[in-house]
Amino acid sequence: MVYKAVRVKMPISARGKRNNMSKRRSAAGFTLLELLVVMVIVGIMLGVVTINAMPSPRQNLMREAQRIALLLQSARDEAIVRNRQVAFEADGDYYRFLIRDNGQWQPLAKDTLLRERAFELQPISLSITPPLPEGSNPLRITFGREPVDKPFVLSLTVGENTVLVRADGVGHFVVE
Repeated sequence: MVYKAVRVKMPISARGKRNNMSKRRSAAGFTLLELLVVMVIVGIMLGVVTINAMPSPRQNLMREAQRIALLLQSARDEAIVRNRQVAFEADGDYYRFLIRDNGQWQPLAKDTLLRERAFELQPISLSITPPLPEGSNPLRITFGREPVDKPFVLSLTVGENTVLVRADGVGHFVVE
């Protein structure tokens, strides 16, 4: 058996209605409700991006404290490896690391990690517990050649925000 395709012609009136309906659908566009939903979604996404892109002053201070904690740990390790005292020295604008050489404190000039740096947030208030002896200005924390040292808490304050760097004396530095 062989089947032949037969073409059926639609009446003109049915063809005309179908063409008019397809023209109406393509020319309809978006409804007001659809546009409002899209604008609300875009607004929510912009809000989320803005919140994440602009860190708060507390987050900036926390990041600065984490950087200092890592550098303090590196300075402690450096003192043990070099078998010399290494010190962290800071005031409200900058901080740097020094090494004790022939009875004098010298900046670590050739060390890219422990170089002098300005605080990102200025002015910053620094305090240490237990307190240093009177006349210790700028603040100086000294790391000796021994792996065990005195525990301390370094406080960094900018405005109303305070972050603590807690040292346990055996080389662990925690930011709180």
